[in-house]
Amino acid sequence: MKIPPAQRAVTLGRYIIDNKATVRAAAKQFGISKSTVHKDVSDRLKKEDPCLFEQVKDVLEVNKQERHIRGGLATREKYRELAKHRRVSLQPVSQDSEYVP
Repeated sequence: MKIPPAQRAVTLGRYIIDNKATVRAAAKQFGISKSTVHKDVSDRLKKEDPCLFEQVKDVLEVNKQERHIRGGLATREKYRELAKHRRVSLQPVSQDSEYVP
């Protein structure tokens, strides 16, 4: 059963506030697109519940300010994992072991 857009906007707004979630995380949780979440919390929620809209706007503003940091951390972790896999694959094989093709 489809949820009315106004009700969905309020539900998304509460989820974002309760979990300090990003638009992407909310979209994934509810199985809808990021553009739908953004439309709901920026347009529909403003008309439906202005107080909730202000709270959501604050959370999303914090997320926006932090996104470059999260992106940098994700890149750092990615290259650490790559380096770890390279070190494992480059470890010397003991001379006692027999080569099996």
